This record gives sequence, C-alpha cells and structure tokens, in this order.
Amino acid sequence: MGSRSSALKPETMADLRKQTEFTEKEIQDWYKDFIADWPKGYMNVEEFEKMYAGFFPKGDASKFARHVFRAFDLNDDGHVDFREFICGFSATLRGTTVQKLKWAFSIYDIDKNGFISKGEMKDIISAIHKIAGIMTQNESEQAVQQKIDEVFREMDKNHDEKISLQEFIESASQDRSLISVLELNYDIQ
Repeated sequence: MGSRSSALKPETMADLRKQTEFTEKEIQDWYKDFIADWPKGYMNVEEFEKMYAGFFPKGDASKFARHVFRAFDLNDDGHVDFREFICGFSATLRGTTVQKLKWAFSIYDIDKNGFISKGEMKDIISAIHKIAGIMTQNESEQAVQQKIDEVFREMDKNHDEKISLQEFIESASQDRSLISVLELNYDIQ
C-alpha cells in the first residue's frame, strides 16, 4: 500500500468491499485512521506490539501481539499493510463462525504447517495469561498443561498429537465450551 493518500483508489475499495464485511464508509474511516497512525502505509511488529500494549496496560501483551501480528501478516513480509489489517479485523469482528475459527487457528499454528502442536498451544495460552498478568506461579503452568490436555482429548480426533484445521473447526463448532478453554474472546456464535 505505502500510499499516503487519505482516500483509497476505487478499484482497491471495490476489492476490499468484496473481501470484508465492512461498508465503504467504514473502510474509508479505518483507512484514514490507519494512515494517520502509520503514514508509511504499514506497521512493523514493534509498532503492532506498541498498539497492542495500549489495549492491555495491566499485563504483558508483547508475546501475544507477535502471534497476532503473524496472523495478520499474510504475505510474511514483516509488515501489516492496510489490506491485511482490515481483512483480519473483518474476519474477527464480522466474520462467520468458520472465518473466526480459521483466524483463531492461524494464531495457534505458529509455524504455519497446518497443525497445532501441544507446544504451540502452550505458547499461545501462556501468552494470553501474560496479558492478564496471571502467569506467575507454577500452578499456572499446571493449569495451562491441564487445558492443553483437555483440548487435545476433545479436538485431536485421530490421536496424532496435533490438531488440524478441520479438527479445530469441527470440534469448536460442536462443543462451544472449547472456545472458552482456548480463551478465544471473539464473539463466536
């Protein structure tokens, strides 16, 4: 993107209207704010972490912010441009249940191999706990491991010690309690 204009090109707007659940006015408003905050037309991981820290002033959001940044940075170029930003927000704010679950899966699938391992799940849940400031005691480590074991018992249908996107979506769609165990704060219905 890189453009410093306060208006999107008509073809870009038309494309974003097709890719998101936002109105033209909403996209334009988001774009103006985005460019005001990141005049280069993109943000790097440090800028994203700083933005995220503002949402969670009482905890350490840096680790989780890096994971969320990775999910937004679809082309792995180390930057989140406006298109990546608005498409990610659309999925989380107004997407279907499946879109929201795919988004959540992309955060948990740290190495982007199409599966969630126990290690990846531990990393994400621990990062979420750091945001809340509750990851300070050994009991917290045990609680995290218990959550992971519970999730794998429910989601890992073929018992291969990893959760595929299909297993993730099917399990979370059928058992809403898994959404809270995974600490997904999206309005998944």
